[in-house]
Amino acid sequence: MYHQVEEKSTDSLTVSLENLEQQFKYLKEKNYSSKFFSEIDQPAKKSIILTFDDGYKNNFDYLPALLEKYNLKAVIFIPTKFIQEGYNDHQMMTFEDIKGLDSRFFEIALHTHVHENLRNLSPEVIEKDLETNMQILNQHHINYKKVLAYPYGKYPKSKEDKKIFFMVLEKLGIDFAVRIGNRANYYPSKKYELCRIDIKGDDSLENFKLKLIFGKLKLF
Repeated sequence: MYHQVEEKSTDSLTVSLENLEQQFKYLKEKNYSSKFFSEIDQPAKKSIILTFDDGYKNNFDYLPALLEKYNLKAVIFIPTKFIQEGYNDHQMMTFEDIKGLDSRFFEIALHTHVHENLRNLSPEVIEKDLETNMQILNQHHINYKKVLAYPYGKYPKSKEDKKIFFMVLEKLGIDFAVRIGNRANYYPSKKYELCRIDIKGDDSLENFKLKLIFGKLKLF
């Protein structure tokens, strides 16, 4: 799980261009096969899904060349309100930018419309928000997959609330949903609770290698 890419890392959510290239190079050298969610059922010995959240303009600026160079693929999760109205002082992609991403290297997926903690919203509000997320992408003729990344990695946790929430996702035709989790996730698994490993801005290449195996680094 990544967010921003810049020439230099300034915070935990921003990976430097140098570090990202080192990580991509390592994946290529170790024969990892990067997948889209639409390819999740295709067997491969060492599969990985690279994901980027929020639709930052720096993803558009830096990722295409790197992905092509190392023959990798990435999934970008789009919160449509961020694209429409911006997000704090960050420069975001436009809908034209998103539509222009090469489908050989990019898959677009859902990150809700308003990017709020789903744990704090009612099932009705969540359903309407996700419908808006999809409707806006459709209006801009952007191809996307019905895969959802939970904002902040949060979703209803109590047994009953989670059951109702997952019924909403089923109703909307959501194929998969991803949390954070910070552990290697083996598929098939719980399709609405797939774990992602959070790659931090200050992660060294050694940390990256360890995270690929263990997810968390609390033991190191």
